[in-house]
Amino acid sequence: MIRVELPSGLCALARIPREIALPIPEPPTQRALLDALEAAHPVLRGTIRDPLSQRRRPFIRFFACEQDFSHCSPDTPLPQAVIDGKECFMVVGAIAGG
Repeated sequence: MIRVELPSGLCALARIPREIALPIPEPPTQRALLDALEAAHPVLRGTIRDPLSQRRRPFIRFFACEQDFSHCSPDTPLPQAVIDGKECFMVVGAIAGG
């Protein structure tokens, strides 16, 4: 099970807690995690990734193990600490402006 932490706006939209756990098929990648998230909570389809291109939305960022995974390939394997459930994969809403 992979632990995922979501921004409060998406939690309210999907009516789920801030942190959820999802079973992810092998190999555990960012793409597999987001596919599982959207399958488990269909209301989130299109909120994190563009439905046609499957690219991350501009103001959404991904973090795990104190590293930014926002610009990594969706097929990059998740860090071992995330796979083991020791760390969360965080979906963060970026805020622009000053």
